[in-house]
Amino acid sequence: MARIVVIGAGLGAMAAAARLAVAGHTVTVYEKTSTYGGAVGRFEREGFAFDTGPGLLHLPAVYRDLFVKTGKEPLEECVALTQVDPAARHVFADGTRVDLPNASRAGTVTALDAALGAGAGERWGDFLTRAREAWDRTRRPLLEEPQPADPAPLAREPYPALKAGLLRRPTTTLAQVGTRELRDPRLAALLDAYAWSYGFDPATAPASAAVLPYMEQTFGSWYVGGGLRALADAVYERCRKRRVEFVFDTPVEDVLEKDGRAAGVRLAGSEVVEADHVVSGAPVPALHHSRDVPRHQANGTGRVTVCLALRGPREAGAVHRTVVHAEGGRPTVTVLRPDDPALRPDGEHESVTVTATVRTSPEQDWEPFADGMVEAAGRAVPGLAERLLWRHVRTPEDVRRDTGAAEVPGPALAGAGGLLLPAANRSPLPGLYFAGGWSHPGGGLAHAGMSGALVAGLIVEGADFRGSQ
Repeated sequence: MARIVVIGAGLGAMAAAARLAVAGHTVTVYEKTSTYGGAVGRFEREGFAFDTGPGLLHLPAVYRDLFVKTGKEPLEECVALTQVDPAARHVFADGTRVDLPNASRAGTVTALDAALGAGAGERWGDFLTRAREAWDRTRRPLLEEPQPADPAPLAREPYPALKAGLLRRPTTTLAQVGTRELRDPRLAALLDAYAWSYGFDPATAPASAAVLPYMEQTFGSWYVGGGLRALADAVYERCRKRRVEFVFDTPVEDVLEKDGRAAGVRLAGSEVVEADHVVSGAPVPALHHSRDVPRHQANGTGRVTVCLALRGPREAGAVHRTVVHAEGGRPTVTVLRPDDPALRPDGEHESVTVTATVRTSPEQDWEPFADGMVEAAGRAVPGLAERLLWRHVRTPEDVRRDTGAAEVPGPALAGAGGLLLPAANRSPLPGLYFAGGWSHPGGGLAHAGMSGALVAGLIVEGADFRGSQ
C-alpha cells in the first residue's frame, strides 16, 4: 500500500487521513502547530471555554458517513448531537424580533407572517422554492463529485429567477435578490445574514448564494456537546484508532517533485520525507510559490470573534443563537449562547461568543470594532454590560497566525464567472491533492468533511472515482 503524507491537521485533512488509513495506506500527518483541528479551535480561561471557529454543525450526515466508513462506533456514540431549536432568533434594526424554527419550512413561513406581516412568509417560501432549484442543479457537481476538469458550466448562474421572467432587469447578486424578490428590508437583511455567516458579502455574492439559507433551513442546525471542538477531538481519536501518525510542531516547507509528480515533502530544517501521495490541507495557494498557482477562492473576508465571560446564569427564554441586524454600515453580529455546563465554571456564569464577518485589513484597530459588537450583542443578552467579567478578542490576524490565512473560506458557489470555485481536489501536480476548506467543495465543517471524502476516493479509486454515493 502507499505511503501518504498529509499536510495539516484540519478537519478536512483528518477526514481524508482516516479514510485513507482504513483503505490500508500508511498515513502521516505533519502539523505546524501543537494541536489539531485547524480553524476549529478553542479558547479557555478561568473555567470558561469558547469555540473560536464554527459554533454550529450543518449537514451532520457528512460526519455520520465518515464515522460509519472508518470504524464501528457511529458519530452519535462519539459526540452528543442536539438540534438547535429555534434555529435562530433574529433581531432587526427596527426592533422587530422573530424566532425561526429548526428545519421547518411551514413553521418559518408562519413565524415570518406573524412577526413581519401577512405575505412575508409567502415571499420567503417562494424564494426558497427557487433556491431549491439552484440547489438541485448544483448539489452533485458542487458537493458530491470531483470538480470537473472543465468547470465552465459551474461558472453559469443557476438561480432560476434569471430565466423565469420574474424580473425586468438581470439579477446578478444576492443583494439584488433580496431587494427585488423579498420586498421587505427585514427579509432582505435575513437573507444577507446567511451570506455573511459563510463569509460572503451579499453585495458581491452571486444569486446562487441562495442555496445557503436553503441548506440551513432544510437540513437544520446542530450543536455538539462540549462545543464544536469536541467534533475535532472525535475525528482526531478516530484517526489515531486507524493508526494515523501525527507529528506536531513540524511545518512543511515545500512539496517535492520527481519525474513530474509529487514525491514527498521537505520539513522545516530541510528533512525530506518521501511519499507516494501528498494531501495538503494548507490554505491554497500555500506551498505553490514556485509553481503555477491553482485557482482558489478569494472573497477577502475574515471573522472577528469576541469571547465574553459573564456573571449570572442564562435567563429563562434565552436561545442558542441570535442574529442582530444593524443599519448604517455596522456589521451583523451573531451571538451564540449554548446552554452547556462544559463551557462555564458553574451554573452562576455564562460563556457567550459574538462573531462578525469583516473585510480583512491588517491595519484595522479591532478593539473599537469589538466595542460595537458587544454593544450590539446587548440587544440579545439582557444586562450584558453589567454582567461582563472580561472579554477576549480574536481578530483575522489571529486566524492567520493559527491557520495560515486571515480569510475564512466560504463554500463553493456556482455563477460569478467561476470566481467562487475553490481549487480542485486533484492539483496541477500529479500525486498532490487538496483537502479542507480551501479546496473543493469549499469552507464550512460539512464541506471540509466532503473534501476529505473526495480526496480519499481519488487516491483509492483513481480515475474510476465518480463521487460520493
